[in-house]
Amino acid sequence: MSDTPTLYIVPTPIGNLADITQRALDILRRVDLVAAEDTRHTGILLKHYQISVSSFPLHDHNEQQKAEVLIAKIKEGKSVALVSDAGTPLISDPGYHLVTRCREAGVKVVPLPGPCAAITALSAAGLPTDRFAFEGFLPAKAKGRDDRLQAVIEDTRSLVFYESPRRVQDTVEAIARILGERQVVVCRELTKTFESIHGLPASEMLVWLGEDENRCRGEIVLVVAGASKVEEELPFDAIRTLGLLVAELPLKKAAALTAEIHGVKKNALYKYGLEHHQKE
Repeated sequence: MSDTPTLYIVPTPIGNLADITQRALDILRRVDLVAAEDTRHTGILLKHYQISVSSFPLHDHNEQQKAEVLIAKIKEGKSVALVSDAGTPLISDPGYHLVTRCREAGVKVVPLPGPCAAITALSAAGLPTDRFAFEGFLPAKAKGRDDRLQAVIEDTRSLVFYESPRRVQDTVEAIARILGERQVVVCRELTKTFESIHGLPASEMLVWLGEDENRCRGEIVLVVAGASKVEEELPFDAIRTLGLLVAELPLKKAAALTAEIHGVKKNALYKYGLEHHQKE
């Protein structure tokens, strides 16, 4: 640990308390203050490891106001550890404004490696990991969610989303409807007692989730296959038109009409339809 007053970015376990690093524990024991998303939640972790340190609440609703307070404390000579409720701070968690202001103010910022639910899920999902896009939480409202999914329809990278238990079925339904029959992997309660990792094509995943309410409980990460090369070659408007037509017509007819409308190859549209709509 540096003698220079510093803001440390300290990842904490996403479930299993044993996943914290030795370096993270050393930092938490030596800093003057812990800036926590929820001081009560962080208190459980600190008590488990018999760490006695003052905590300071820093969450979405007060971060912009409290950032200056923390920066002033660091400039007075105190070191601060930034933690979230679980995982790496700033990754769909508070901390961005604080880190930005610290860097602007010339305050030293030191990041520690550690747990992150998105990376943990991706590593076990069985989908390509050489290129991926982390999308965080999709918008809560249906239109915003659908617009975001339409924006990534041509992205060939694996897609990683966080989702809440009450919205996961609606999200998988939207994935099936907008992105098509891509592989969806539901990673639930990672590192915890009831951890499960299950992958299916989108429409089958929707059925699977509906068969047992326990499959929608807990902390959830969705990993979704990226667009195929065929999708990459097709304009978004053509894919959308095909989706509308194939709901009413045989695939061959829908592909032929879409090709005529948009001036793209019928065979490419037909192949896309076989992969995503499974309608002859």
